[in-house]
Amino acid sequence: MKISVDTNNYILPEPCIIVSCRDKNGKNNALPIGFAANVSFNPRIIMIAVIEERYSHHIIKERGEFVVNIAREEFREEMEFLGRNSGKNMDKLANFKLIDADIVDAPILLDCPVNFECKVIESVKPGTHDVFFGRVEKVHCDKELVDDEGKINWDKINILEN
Repeated sequence: MKISVDTNNYILPEPCIIVSCRDKNGKNNALPIGFAANVSFNPRIIMIAVIEERYSHHIIKERGEFVVNIAREEFREEMEFLGRNSGKNMDKLANFKLIDADIVDAPILLDCPVNFECKVIESVKPGTHDVFFGRVEKVHCDKELVDDEGKINWDKINILEN
């Protein structure tokens, strides 16, 4: 038997990703995102949704690029720190290990095992969040997670979920 439930329930489990970006002055920022998904295989497109009040929102809107960092469960404390604090008031990534992305002007979080460099190809505002569609320009992965065929072995990653 089915019953009606609260409409605030979402499709679960959902991975918690961390989106990193860099403003026009070179300041890095990152925020956890709960709304993200694959949209297309060809071209490869990832969708992220960011509420306008978030500091990273205007950076992504202005710069048109970002990195999707897939976090492990062991990264929960760091993810919560990123979610509790605003880059408006501090350098949230000061104590994180970062490298520059190869194609987009944004940082890659080295403690996240998989990273997708994305360029915004479109954005829409269907409700509370702006949805940014990012064309995947390059994928980075920790070497030990790649199989003999060059594919990511997702089973080896204890992905952080909301």
